Amino acid sequence: MGSLSSLLILLFLHLIQSSSSPIKVVNLGGWLVTEGWITPDLFDQIPINKDLLDGTQINLKSVTQNRFLCAENGGGSIVVINQQSASDWGHSRITEKTFQFRAFKWQFFELNDHKHLIAVSTSSQNSDPSKTFELIRKDNDPNRIRLRAPNGFFLAGKFRWLGDRRSPRETNWDDQSTFLLTVVVQLKGEFQVTNAYGHDKASSVMMEHWNSFIVEDDFKFMSENGLNAVKIPVGWWIMFDPNPPNPFVGGSWQTLDKAFNWAKKYNLKVIIDLHAVPGSQNGWDHSGTRDGFQSWGQTDDTIEQTVDVIEFLASRYADKPELYAIELINEPLAPGVTLNKLKKYYEAGYNATRRHTDVHVIMSNRLRIKDQTELIHFASSFAGSVIDVHYYNMFSSMFKRMTVQQNIDYVYNNRASVLNSLMVSNGPLVFVGNGWMRWVWQMHQKRIIKDLEKHSLMSMGGQPLAGHIGPLEFLITIGAWSG
Repeated sequence: MGSLSSLLILLFLHLIQSSSSPIKVVNLGGWLVTEGWITPDLFDQIPINKDLLDGTQINLKSVTQNRFLCAENGGGSIVVINQQSASDWGHSRITEKTFQFRAFKWQFFELNDHKHLIAVSTSSQNSDPSKTFELIRKDNDPNRIRLRAPNGFFLAGKFRWLGDRRSPRETNWDDQSTFLLTVVVQLKGEFQVTNAYGHDKASSVMMEHWNSFIVEDDFKFMSENGLNAVKIPVGWWIMFDPNPPNPFVGGSWQTLDKAFNWAKKYNLKVIIDLHAVPGSQNGWDHSGTRDGFQSWGQTDDTIEQTVDVIEFLASRYADKPELYAIELINEPLAPGVTLNKLKKYYEAGYNATRRHTDVHVIMSNRLRIKDQTELIHFASSFAGSVIDVHYYNMFSSMFKRMTVQQNIDYVYNNRASVLNSLMVSNGPLVFVGNGWMRWVWQMHQKRIIKDLEKHSLMSMGGQPLAGHIGPLEFLITIGAWSG
């Protein structure tokens, strides 16, 4: 068996309000779109600087001045060493040891004509040597580093500004060119893992992952244990298989084809979820982002490119009776993704799907919005549309302070009320695509955990949703799907 019964997997229940049978869905997260928290082992073989992947946020502190490096005013001017508190900034990995750095306002670091470090330009290419720096780590203390500038000299702190230290090129590790590095936030997605390995190694690593993480026996296991559908997240680069844009590697298209064959064999439906879109809809690693920058929807180009991906998926799988639904985008994040841009895309994506198939079209609510009903009226005009809403208990400290019973009460009194507001006459169906709960528990607490999972489902009554998290085999064994 693959990883399905041993990892924490999201489960979903989608009860269509019709005479058809309920759809019970398991999300195959981490399979065709990398999510490092699900598959940390994918990153284990990265040989050099595995903690400095694309998009990692870091801060640097001068060992001689005891001040942090930062871009003045967050960017648009010089880079200085005068802050007592850290200012985080990110980077893009060019090779194993060379990087391009971005300030808080996303300007790239470079040397000006006076050999001062500045952060002004908002654009750069991998091939641009003027913005590429070599990061050198001390052998027995990797958090003590130097940055070699494009002109071959180390950056050094000179009072409040940074410039290049012209002599000597090699110094001890306690001078003005030495900084203490702290990793603040890491991204671990598809871009990070493939770019870090390089094309050839990434191809073999990802193919091994795709062939072992989920296998045919997992589909058989699901079918035999009461599930009747799978939700498969995919990235926009699948459209370009077998030669997707760098650094992505080919093979996910072939794997999705294989999943449809297994679904047919074991009588399972398939929901294709476009999880990662060009430019990133939320800046998170599961969106395929390089640097955590959210730019999807800021131009019509990114919307048009995404519609092309939906057109490709709908046309390729329209003749598969196993295809149950297509989700147009996963977790667009407000306010970066505006409601108007999202509606424009949803209409175009819906029409692209309808040119090939009449399956359900799922439209994800934006995250971090107050009005959970903002798409209801809009979606009501599209036959077969579904609104996807996500609720996460485990990411809020409020729920961690609650007892299991208090969590149960919250689901009944709060979540159910919100979901009721989404259920309107002649409106779209509602789908809780993600719903996470997690506790540290002992075996004698199994009944309590089962009650929480069970009540999370029952609180929705006949409504089309609910979600769990837990080892799939455990959830099925304790009867989380039983009435």
